[in-house]
Amino acid sequence: MKERKRIYLSPPHMSGKEYLKIEEAFKSNWIAPLGPLVNEFEQAVAHYAGVKAGAALSSGTAAIHLALKLIGVQKGDMVFCSTLTFVATANPILYEQATPVFIDSEKDTWNMCPLALEKAFEESKRLGKRPRAVIVVHLYGQSAKMDEIMALCEAYDVPVIEDAAESLGALYKGEKSGSMGRFGVYSFNGNKIITTSGGGMLVSDDEAAIERCRFLASQARERAMHYEHQEIGYNYRMSNLLAGVGIAQMEILDERVEQKRHIFKRYHDALSKVEGLYFMPEYQNTKSNRWLTTLTIDCEKQTSPVDIIAALEKEQIEARRVWKPLHQQPLFRDCLFYSAAKGTPVSELLFETGLCLPSGTSMTEAEQDRIIDILRHALREKTIPSSQAAHS
Repeated sequence: MKERKRIYLSPPHMSGKEYLKIEEAFKSNWIAPLGPLVNEFEQAVAHYAGVKAGAALSSGTAAIHLALKLIGVQKGDMVFCSTLTFVATANPILYEQATPVFIDSEKDTWNMCPLALEKAFEESKRLGKRPRAVIVVHLYGQSAKMDEIMALCEAYDVPVIEDAAESLGALYKGEKSGSMGRFGVYSFNGNKIITTSGGGMLVSDDEAAIERCRFLASQARERAMHYEHQEIGYNYRMSNLLAGVGIAQMEILDERVEQKRHIFKRYHDALSKVEGLYFMPEYQNTKSNRWLTTLTIDCEKQTSPVDIIAALEKEQIEARRVWKPLHQQPLFRDCLFYSAAKGTPVSELLFETGLCLPSGTSMTEAEQDRIIDILRHALREKTIPSSQAAHS
C-alpha cells in the first residue's frame, strides 16, 4: 500500500518568486554576507513593522543576543524573561553570564503575566537589584498584554525586548508585534510564517543602536585600511542570498497571515464543540497571526495530548506539545521564577494540557480534513452545548 505523504507541523512555504531574487544575487556576485539585497530586506521589514531601522542577522537568537549587548547586560545582571517559550529566548542571557529570572504566563494570552512581572519587580526592588532588561515573548503569534507590561517596565525604567519570533504579522491595538519595545526580534527559521531558511532581524526606532548592531554582527571591524578590532565581535550577519529569499517572502506575508488564520478557523469550527477542548484565545483588540493552531485539553474529560500526538504520528502527521516552561528545564534549575497563580503555575498547566496542530500554509484543505477526522476518532465523541463552545 502506498505510504501517505507526511504532514509537518509548520514547513516552509515558498511563493516561487524567491528564485528571481536568488538569481539576482548570483548575477551581481553578491553571495556572501552583506550586499544590496540585505539592505533592501532590512528596509522592507522595518517599514512593515513601522520602525525606523532593522539589522538582518543569522538568527533570531543572534538578534536577542545583540539586543542584550546594546542594552549593556553584563555578568551578574538579572534579565526578566517569559518562561513559556523556546530555549533560544533565554540562552543569550547565559551568553553574557547574566541571570535569567522567569515570569509565569496568564490565561488570556498564554504570555507573560503582568501581575507576576510586578511581583518580580517588587521583590527585586526590595533586594536593591533592578533587572537590566525584560524579554517578553509573543507566543504562537499572539501578542502579550503590552500596555500593562510596558507601563511596569517604564515605571521601573527597564528596557523591553520583544521576542516576536513567532508573531511577525500580528497586531496589538493596531501596532505591529515587535514594534513596541526598545528592540523587536524576528525569526526567519524554516518553520516560521515566512522564512529565509535561517535568519533573523533586530528592529528598533533607535537607528544608532541598529547601526552598532550591524557593526558588532560584522566581527566589530573598525574603519581602517587594515583589519582593526578593538572589541569582541560576532559573525552574525545575514547573507545576500538569504535576504533575497526574505524579500520575496515579505511580499506574501499578509497572505500567509490570513492563510494561518483560515487554518485556525477550520480547526475551530470542526472541533470547538468537542468537550474538554479549549483553543488558544485571541485577546481583545489584538490580531494573532495564528502561527500555530494551539489548544488545551482537559485530560479528565478527554484523551491526553501525548496520546493524540501518538495517534497522529501513526498516520504520518506531526503534532507537538507546547513549549516546556524554562523554569522547569534542567539548564535553569537554579533560576528564580515568579507566578501570580494560586496553585499550579499557568505555564505548567499549559505545558501539561497543551497541543500544537499542523498549521503549514501549504497544507491542503483535504489534508486538514484528514487531520480533523483522525482527531475526532482519537477524541471522545461527547460534545458541549453551542453556548459553551462559543466561549472556548
